[in-house]
Amino acid sequence: MSTAATKGRMKDTITAKDGATIFYKDWGTGQPVVFSHGWPLTADVWDDQMDFVASSGFRGIAHDRRGGGRSSQTWDGNNMDTYADDLASLLDTLNLKNVVLVGHSTGGGEVTRYIGRHGTSRVSKVLLVGAVPPLMLKTSANPGGLPMEVFDEIRHGVITDRSQYYKDLSKPFYNANRSGSKVSQGILDAFWMWSMQIGIKGAYDCVKAFSETDLTEDLKKIDVPTLIIHGDDDQIVPIDDSARLSSKIVKNATLKVYPGAPHGLTTTHKDQFNSDLMKFLKS
Repeated sequence: MSTAATKGRMKDTITAKDGATIFYKDWGTGQPVVFSHGWPLTADVWDDQMDFVASSGFRGIAHDRRGGGRSSQTWDGNNMDTYADDLASLLDTLNLKNVVLVGHSTGGGEVTRYIGRHGTSRVSKVLLVGAVPPLMLKTSANPGGLPMEVFDEIRHGVITDRSQYYKDLSKPFYNANRSGSKVSQGILDAFWMWSMQIGIKGAYDCVKAFSETDLTEDLKKIDVPTLIIHGDDDQIVPIDDSARLSSKIVKNATLKVYPGAPHGLTTTHKDQFNSDLMKFLKS
């Protein structure tokens, strides 16, 4: 790699349209695979996959969503449109092409809204895992969704005692509350540590973003090969009102269900997920 290129890759932040700073990791070389993380985490949750793809001839990139981690903790802009525009700023600033977008949970919403707003000119494939689309909130048009009270309880947990709330949330996130769980205390502790790096304002606002944003029309605009992976024991984003619906909306999407898998399956089912990710990248 040339000296100029090396220097270019040393920079670890980009500037969003409103001046916010977005931190990103950039590992390896080759076709870019861009990872968008779930709530209330940071890019660090993707380290296993970043290391895996970078060691396999791909370029792994993962950013901290605004509101926490090493990115700006903006008072405004904690919504799906701005998250999507931040992703666009990242892809544009790095001039990424032939990108594989991978979004988990809220990150799946971010990826979907990105395509809805910016199209697929830079995108070759999409992988949604445990993703929130099309809409989490129960409405007259979405009777299988979760009632507003569920999200009000999340907001209450964030503003009253977020540290304890995140410790409690880590268990259903990884199904550590299921009989026979082999989830380590270290995994639960890591979830708490990453969550505590998110500013309370960004964390609170994001609940509305991931629960109330209707991404149905955005899903219809995905016109590249799409793989949707979801655990059928996901206690955070139930599969019937998310992946099963999205797979019918996205043209020619492939749905792969992991029996018994939790929301955080990229950790609990890491080997299986990494294998499926690599097959998708090489397909």
